[in-house]
Amino acid sequence: MRIRKATKKYEAWVRKHAKLLAEDLALKHQHMAEDPFPFLRATFYRWAQVWPEVCPDLAKAPKVLAVGDLHVENFGTWRDADGRLIWGVNDFDEVYAMSYANDLVRLAVSAHLAIAANHLAVATEEACQAILEGYADGLEKGGLPFVLEEHHAWLREVAMSELRHPVAFWAKMESLETFKGDVPKGARKALEGLLPERGLPYRLAHRIAGLGSLGRERYVALGDWHGGNVAREAKKLIPSGCVWAGPGRGNELLYEQILQRAVRVRDPFVHLRGTWIVRRLAPHCSRIELSSLPRKRDETRLLQAMGFETANIHLGSQKAVRAVRADLKKRHGAWLHLAVKAMEKATRKDWEDWREAFRSKGPRATA
Repeated sequence: MRIRKATKKYEAWVRKHAKLLAEDLALKHQHMAEDPFPFLRATFYRWAQVWPEVCPDLAKAPKVLAVGDLHVENFGTWRDADGRLIWGVNDFDEVYAMSYANDLVRLAVSAHLAIAANHLAVATEEACQAILEGYADGLEKGGLPFVLEEHHAWLREVAMSELRHPVAFWAKMESLETFKGDVPKGARKALEGLLPERGLPYRLAHRIAGLGSLGRERYVALGDWHGGNVAREAKKLIPSGCVWAGPGRGNELLYEQILQRAVRVRDPFVHLRGTWIVRRLAPHCSRIELSSLPRKRDETRLLQAMGFETANIHLGSQKAVRAVRADLKKRHGAWLHLAVKAMEKATRKDWEDWREAFRSKGPRATA
């Protein structure tokens, strides 16, 4: 199945679970044609379809509750219940029970694509090695959350970059236009339940963010509380793209489950309410984009941390940990780099097909 047909079929399936917004979906299609890196981020459904064909051996490796849609821009920060700054995986929209290798390969593919786009300046083999070393270290140590207080000073500097300054963040939030349409009752109830005070006045805005979920409903409640801005977001959640790629699997939403299981200091403001994921938005409670990273950074160390955090997530599948460790130990040589090259090749081929269709006939050809 070619990428255009797969996308058409996937979006038809999505419409059975959620409303798709035409303008946002068109924007997603446009971003998909721009570069392989945003294409990868936007098309986990295609990855889930191609991954078992390109890497059949790795796809059969021990299963864990995996992130699924892991990539180098799926990491961010939040404040825990004690107000401490925490760093880790920021999004679990595509969580599913699958091979532990999926997250490692996809994370490394995203690093390769980011390197090719000059977003990272590290050798591709070194990127794979760093991710793998971090992951193995995390498994060996039994995991440990990244609390950016007295520890991880270098990572705190990365997270507290100038582009995440409160003034810039709130200016961006305030620039969102007030939404005047009908908001689903479930979304409104979920937002109001997360505000710091019952009955707090707020205005609703529609927010365009992310790539994998772009096209689905996403609302933000913006208000003022004791002289300062507050923001809460509700995003429509649907089953993982793995469900679409593998007919006959269940439609259970596993977002809350992975949060509870992982070696993690939870964000107290992230909850699943029905089919809506609600969270607090704030300057340092959001995803970290590569463009916002400071110029001076240790990229190898950052990729190692991403590998370690991936282990933190997988350690939540306690019954599978022994099998994962054993499987990882028997894989020698550049197995990760070879798998990454194969999946990168498949991703680039799909991207080229998509870009050609988009450029020759416009967005309608890909709708």
